[in-house]
Amino acid sequence: MADTSDTRTPAQIEADIKRRREVLAETLDEIGVRVHPQTIIGDAKAKVVANLDHTVGRAYVQVNRVVSEVRAQFVNEEGGLRAERVVPVALLAVGVVGLLALGSRRRKG
Repeated sequence: MADTSDTRTPAQIEADIKRRREVLAETLDEIGVRVHPQTIIGDAKAKVVANLDHTVGRAYVQVNRVVSEVRAQFVNEEGGLRAERVVPVALLAVGVVGLLALGSRRRKG
């Protein structure tokens, strides 16, 4: 059997009830803040921003890696251009621009 005797005085019991009410009131206030629509919207915005920052950061790293790899194809270790690779690409670019210019002239004419 459990001991059901309470040795506290009425003043101690009242003080305990008062403390528990205060704790309960604080807990209810915290719950009210957490379920408030503005809090929910703010939390959702923060998560979206964090995810976006993470995604943008990963994309930046990936683009930087690709640019470095492409640059390595056209620049040697000393930083000079590799003419054997730059010249063919430049000629190809000029050819594509020329074809596009001819195509636009034909449509206009």
